[in-house]
Amino acid sequence: MAPVKAILFATLASAGLVAADGLNARAQAAGKKYFGTEISTQVLGDANANNIAKNSQDFGQYTCENEMNFNYANADKIVAQAQANGQLMRCHALVWHSQVPSWVTNGKFDNATLISIMKNHIANVVGHYKGKCYAWDVVNEALNEDGSYRTSGSIWGSTIGPAFIPIAFAAAATADPAAKLYYNDYNCDRPGSKATGAQNLIKMVKSYGAPIHGFGMQGHMTTGQVGAASQYVTNMQAFANLGVEVAYTELDIATPSSNPNFAQQATDYATIVSACKQVSACVGITTWGFTDKYTWISNSAPLIWDTSLQKKAAYNTILNTWGSSGTGTTSTSTAPAATTTSASGGGPGGCTAAHWAQCGGSGYSGCKTCEAPYTCKYSNDWYSQCL
Repeated sequence: MAPVKAILFATLASAGLVAADGLNARAQAAGKKYFGTEISTQVLGDANANNIAKNSQDFGQYTCENEMNFNYANADKIVAQAQANGQLMRCHALVWHSQVPSWVTNGKFDNATLISIMKNHIANVVGHYKGKCYAWDVVNEALNEDGSYRTSGSIWGSTIGPAFIPIAFAAAATADPAAKLYYNDYNCDRPGSKATGAQNLIKMVKSYGAPIHGFGMQGHMTTGQVGAASQYVTNMQAFANLGVEVAYTELDIATPSSNPNFAQQATDYATIVSACKQVSACVGITTWGFTDKYTWISNSAPLIWDTSLQKKAAYNTILNTWGSSGTGTTSTSTAPAATTTSASGGGPGGCTAAHWAQCGGSGYSGCKTCEAPYTCKYSNDWYSQCL
């Protein structure tokens, strides 16, 4: 049952009595399932940061960082907070070559014993959270850069071989038949050898008769190197053609904290949102954290809030790229809206768009002239921005 406050908010929003707006609200208005964030117990322990994380208008979904293992205490806190605020859980990650206990890596177990250990781990962890996870990242990063299966450094790949992957998916399906089951990896978000390898992995899992429902693109990117949305659209569609949904599961866009380019970072975030928006099988986007105060990338400022917990330019470009909110009411966020002026032309009602706001793109019908001294700059066919 949804929390009372979530029901009350939804009722008031549907009646137009409150403003439902934010990153998640805009994503859902655009037809997506969620916009979410990775969250750790470190964030839960920071009251100011956690107040941002608890806002379901910005974040409709959580992913635990590294908490989902046999020691359930920390992950339970994150799951409980998500449930209290009506947020989905993407649960992460069951089988990975990294962070495997030393008793497993040094145990010299044979194939059958290692399969039993893996299946026991899946049964216990998935069973503990049964009914609480929208999706599971069942297998994480099982491929080399050339698209071949990882054996070096992987106890699973080197001992069991690629068959550990469908075995893991089948075990996860048994433990929670209602959860969506994902393969998750990095450097697979553009067409190339590794993306092709991930597509072949999905085909392989299906050939074994095991269920696989989604592909998670991690999306660890660098400002200024993102490029055009079309390449991401093409790549996502190739996965969708295999009968799976897709999602950005760990999105961050690095820029040096010593010399950041937040304007370009904002444009790059808009490109990824635009690509997801164009592909119906893309169900949502999860950023790997939301504030530069808590990021795994050293000497970088890759996220949407800065270290002082203030929204960066990327927040507004993400809002505007998703489009208008579902209620059409005034935004409760600090994102600048288009402002009406007495000047003629420039868009509906002679309006101008604020700094960082959208000012053009295919299907865009809002203000097309930027307020002084800013100019409408082309980013991609779907998005131009006042810079």
